[in-house]
Amino acid sequence: MGWIGKSVKRSDAKSKVMGAALYIDDYGYEGMLHAATVRSPYPRARIKKIDFSQAQKVPGFVRGITAKDVPGKNLWPLVMHDYPFLAEREAKFAGEAVALVAAESLQAARDAAAATRLLLEELPCVTDPLQALKKSAPRVYGRDNVFARYVVKKGDVAKGFEEADAVAEGIFTTGYQMQAYLETQGMIAFPESHGGVTLYGSMQCPYYVHDAVAAALGIAYNKVRVVQRSTGGGFGGKEDMPALVGTHAALAAVLTGRPVKLIYDRREDFISMSRRHPSWTQLRYGAKRDGALTACQAKFILDAGAYATLSPIVLWRGTVHAAGPYRIPHVLIESCAAATHKAPCGAFRGFGQPQSAFAHESLIDELALKLDMDPLDFRLKNALRVGDETATGQKLGESCGMVDALEEVRDASDWKKKRADYPAWKSGGARRRGIGVAANYYGVSLGARGRYLDRAAAQVQIQPDGTVMVAIGNTEIGQGARTVISQIAAESLNAPYEHIQVLETDTSRVPDSGPTVASRTTLMSGNAVLNACEPLRRRIFETAQEMLKKKGGAETPMSASDGKFSVAAAEVGFAEVARECYLRKLKMAEQGWYSAPPTSFDTETGQGDAYVTYAYSANVAEVEVDAETGETKVTKVTSAHDIGKVINPNAAEGQIEGGIVQALGYAFIEEIIEREGQVVNPNFTDYILPASADAPEFKTILLEHPYPAGPYGAKGLAESPIIGPAPAALNALRHACGVRLSHIPAMPEAIWKAVKHGDQKKQ
Repeated sequence: MGWIGKSVKRSDAKSKVMGAALYIDDYGYEGMLHAATVRSPYPRARIKKIDFSQAQKVPGFVRGITAKDVPGKNLWPLVMHDYPFLAEREAKFAGEAVALVAAESLQAARDAAAATRLLLEELPCVTDPLQALKKSAPRVYGRDNVFARYVVKKGDVAKGFEEADAVAEGIFTTGYQMQAYLETQGMIAFPESHGGVTLYGSMQCPYYVHDAVAAALGIAYNKVRVVQRSTGGGFGGKEDMPALVGTHAALAAVLTGRPVKLIYDRREDFISMSRRHPSWTQLRYGAKRDGALTACQAKFILDAGAYATLSPIVLWRGTVHAAGPYRIPHVLIESCAAATHKAPCGAFRGFGQPQSAFAHESLIDELALKLDMDPLDFRLKNALRVGDETATGQKLGESCGMVDALEEVRDASDWKKKRADYPAWKSGGARRRGIGVAANYYGVSLGARGRYLDRAAAQVQIQPDGTVMVAIGNTEIGQGARTVISQIAAESLNAPYEHIQVLETDTSRVPDSGPTVASRTTLMSGNAVLNACEPLRRRIFETAQEMLKKKGGAETPMSASDGKFSVAAAEVGFAEVARECYLRKLKMAEQGWYSAPPTSFDTETGQGDAYVTYAYSANVAEVEVDAETGETKVTKVTSAHDIGKVINPNAAEGQIEGGIVQALGYAFIEEIIEREGQVVNPNFTDYILPASADAPEFKTILLEHPYPAGPYGAKGLAESPIIGPAPAALNALRHACGVRLSHIPAMPEAIWKAVKHGDQKKQ
């Protein structure tokens, strides 16, 4: 292969490093207004009146907008259709949008929003998910405050525990985590003369924005155009939420007849946008004396917040993976997403799996200790292999690297020696060392629950000078999608990598290709690009062969690599061939399409093929803990990932290292403090993020178990790196100090208290 497997330079590297890339707030247009949002200050309130009289006195005020002004449907068409674009009768969380104001300047818009008077009646609320599930709780959604319920039932779990010689059980909880993208939410909307609207903005999923705007304005889909601009991070937070921001901007633009910019400040982003779901998991495992797992039973609850957004899908992924990447004959997983009077939770890298993985990997360690087995050996004994069935009964027929991943991290981390030596290590003070492991598997793309969205489109056009334009429906949000897609196109066409340009995503160019989530871009858009390239490749290669014959090339097989075609001593370049194709009036533009293979899944039992394929990974974390302060430093993480075929090794390693740091923030320092539904630390001063000094030493291992249906055997990577490092680090903490912390983030005070209590029990 020419371009596949090479660490080529990122296609967008220069523009971003040089500061040439333009983000949405860099744009300004003549006659453009600014919008600001008026928000409810209460977790729950009845809206009695919205008064713009004082706002109208602010110099530059143009218009106020309420739910009554929405010309179409005031319900966001996302999964449950329960979230109003603007609260109408009742606001269900502190920070919910109640009204909009448009003004001549940003300051005027913010001043007018602050001057808008809300007459609200504060109502009883519920902010704890377990309390929300009680019959006596205030109603947030429906009759029972449940957005979704799922079950995975395999075998007979009671029988499985009867067969067990050892049982481990526990309750594990996780807190919020903010996506913490550096660029806050932002959109610019332009009213069009044909009665439609064009939007530019920071986003992951342009068609989510497209469909929401069409619904709110009550206009045809072909009157809405959405274009993604350079996006300063997403991590899931710009999957669904830009649809809300974009709809607000579009409403203001259409109702004023002028372009409107809407940019959130950091506090506003914190209190109103989605974040990772807090979770509560009650889990049991059973195993025989030889270490073979017999049963797994779990209750898994997510705190969804006031509106469903993507919670049903997040819950489903967390549920079907909740037993872990293990061979278990008897499984019962029951889950629900509880509605509370808090900001809605939604998509975040890992999508429900970091929560369930923290529980299952913590308890797997405890069961190994009960059996007096090495935790890594225990995982190896039970790890999924080709031919095994997952908890959903899906038989793994190919591309399963779980065992390889565990063996690689075991050897690369010097696991056996450190596991034996670290408990006796002394620093001369109170510092202790530990090493821990975690395993996980990740269903690539959307799976059975999202199968109707699991498709992708692409357009590929070869220019007369040999340059190539590629348009896809998925987006570049910093993950390197344009680079990988460029490599796939270059490989297929035998074009120079530098000649490939992947265009900004535009709904007027490419059909809906599903969301840019779930590690699906390489698999889905990559296959769509290959589908488009196939006829182009045939024309290019046939033309090159004929050109070489005219140059006296021998009747031998033609070789093609690095943008050149050759037979014996004769050679032609890709640009020459492209020019000849145009002279021959050959079609040099094609559209490609790819849809995921069908999955068969029974939602009543949770049995069937949940995903078309899986990525597998294992992480070994090493920690140093100061027992006198609780301060914990993760010193090294060894991580192995089976991602099918590696398209770009440097990009893959970057994804893994970034995911590790993000996971360690989740494990130890990122904490949203909320009191009675109010976020009290909505900023980067008080919500602490890991910095470069917090990054551990990385040892990254890329494993290749090619997936035959993937582009050149690739599967997907981006989500998986954030799932395993947190439980691996907490397992290392357990090894270092002998105490199990069952909640993350495990803040220093909690660690100190646990270690102190554990030391006292030993005395």
